[in-house]
This record gives sequence, C-alpha cells and structure tokens, in this order.
Amino acid sequence: MRIAVISDVHSNLHALQAVLAAIDAEGADEIWCLGDVVGYGPRPNECCALVRERATLCLAGNHDLGVLGTIDLGYFAGEAGLAARWTQGELGDAARSFLGGLAPSGRAEGVELYHASPRDPIWEYVLGAGEALAALAGTSAPLVLVGHSHIPLAICLDGTELSGGIAAAGHDANLARGRWLLNPGSVGQPRDGDPRAAWLLLDTEARRGSFRRVEYPVAATQAEMRERGLPEPLAARLEHGV
Repeated sequence: MRIAVISDVHSNLHALQAVLAAIDAEGADEIWCLGDVVGYGPRPNECCALVRERATLCLAGNHDLGVLGTIDLGYFAGEAGLAARWTQGELGDAARSFLGGLAPSGRAEGVELYHASPRDPIWEYVLGAGEALAALAGTSAPLVLVGHSHIPLAICLDGTELSGGIAAAGHDANLARGRWLLNPGSVGQPRDGDPRAAWLLLDTEARRGSFRRVEYPVAATQAEMRERGLPEPLAARLEHGV
C-alpha cells in the first residue's frame, strides 16, 4: 500500500491543493493527516472540507483544538494567538463539526500516529535525538509518525544506535531495518528553510518512506492573508520557509 502522509496544513489552501495534486499523480492509496488543518492561514473552511473529503485518517492538532475551544487560546502567543482568534470567527459549522470529531493520536497496522509526540500528543516538539529516543522508547510500533514541528525528520533506532535527523527533499528512508520516527514536514508553513509544501510517501510493501516537496503559489496565499488582516509576519515567513 502507498500512503501519503501530510501534516500542518494551517489553512493554506494553495499549498494543500498542490500537495493533493502531487499525491494523485503518485497514485497513493490513502492519505493520512497528522493535524493542524487550521491556524495561521486564510482558508480554514476550504482546507477542512478538502481534508475531510480526501483523508482516510486525520488527527487533531493544537491549533485545531484551540480554535474549537478545547484548549485555552491563552496558550497561543503573539501572531499565532491573533490568527487563532480570527479563525474562530471564520470557522463554519461543517468545519467545526469535522475538527470536533478528531483526536490528537491514532493507530494503524504497524504505525502509531501523534500530532506532537507520544509523551504529549498536543504540545511536545520532537526536534532532535533526545525527544526522538523518548518517543520511540514510549511506543512499540515499528513506525511512529509525528507532526507539529513543521520540520521533516527521519530518525532510526536500530538496536541501541540512533541515527538520522532532518530529511531534505528527496530523502529516502529504508524502513526495513530498525524502528523509525518520521515527520512529513508541513504542507502550509514549512520551517526548515525550504518554502515548498512538504509531504511523505510511505510504501508499506517496499518498506520505504520518501520525502517530497511541491512548489505552490506562495504569493497567492500571502495576498489572501493580507486581505484578511492576518499578521504580516505570518505571511512574510512563507516565502522563506521559516
């Protein structure tokens, strides 16, 4: 089976559409989303509708839960908080119902999925070896998928040896050995210095994970953010992937 894994769409419709087109071109059998469909960006309702339509499995992220009021928006500082409050006022009933049915963790055959991490599925960032080792130690599946950090990762625990790190575009992980923690990166707001939308293609038969990047019209998303009065730093950062 070929599974496309996406995360952190953040209401960036143009990025999501570009990724879905690439996924369709690859002929993926399923799409899994690791959460944060909304937040930061200008098109929350449209992104919720597309993810609801296309994803076989979807998790809730911290921004999704904040917009719903499940967690206090006081935890969202600065521009993130302003965008979350704007999204609360913008979110329609269908999008709200969809997000309300999601949880921040899930399971599939041979895979454990978390928006953030196994220790804290909502908030903890897995950014390096220490957090990755703790995540793998606290799980048992051969493959652990996380999002939240907006940084693509491929980290392997083979016996007692931990290896890997940030996964650049085109990186191919051999999942046949050891246990793995993978982060597909962000569709809508990458933070690894590459502004292209990120996603991950899993091939369960070949036991490989391929990290992909897709160009999208960044300027179109920026224009929509500015038209809606969303914070300028959130728009400006998109062209730099930070």
